[in-house]
Amino acid sequence: MLQPPELAPQDPSTVRLAPLDRFSGSLGQRVYQTLREAILSLAYRPGEILRKPEICETLGVSRSPVADAVARLAAEGLVDVIPQAGTFVARFSMAEIREGAFLREAIEVAAIERVAETITEDQITQLRRNITVQAALVADGDVPGFYQLDAAMHEMMLSFTGFRRLAQVSETAWLHVNRARQLILPVPGRVAATLDEHRAILAALEARDPQAARQATRAHLRQLVTYLEPLERDRPELFAPA
Repeated sequence: MLQPPELAPQDPSTVRLAPLDRFSGSLGQRVYQTLREAILSLAYRPGEILRKPEICETLGVSRSPVADAVARLAAEGLVDVIPQAGTFVARFSMAEIREGAFLREAIEVAAIERVAETITEDQITQLRRNITVQAALVADGDVPGFYQLDAAMHEMMLSFTGFRRLAQVSETAWLHVNRARQLILPVPGRVAATLDEHRAILAALEARDPQAARQATRAHLRQLVTYLEPLERDRPELFAPA
């Protein structure tokens, strides 16, 4: 049976929040971005308490931008604010994961069919370059780097439809799946298999074959839920009660 890797014990000395100067925008926006990144990357674990005074000290900010960031994260379902108890990183929900996967598939399969009919040679070249770098990252064992190129590839394909807001809508739908996905990328063989799935999508686009593109994209996206579903049973501490 597939077993996801255990989350390593958190070292209290580990810096989990990226420096604010990595991000752009207002102070509140930058605080939100670094907290969101830490939650999505599992630097903060599902169910873990978020201690606002520690966050303020780490980032060198007052409580106000942290409180505003937490409110935004709560609206996205990434944190749970429990009166008289505290603020906690939201546990995973298989219902939300299945819904997000359903929405992402509906969007991306329709998009890839359109792209297969309209894709240009320059766009194919962009995808080939992305996948070439993906392969190098797999060879180096760089899972975080691969994850970034994977996300960039999907965003690129959605942008090729010509619909400006499509990538943003898809990313919103995929949010909770994306966080849970961090658990399975380190599973032995999964990153290499993902690369093969990406190559199959590219091959269908190179052939300008909408049906093959749909099939390859659907198969790729459904693999993720197949890997995630056993986690609810095997790692119940990471999931909210059904």
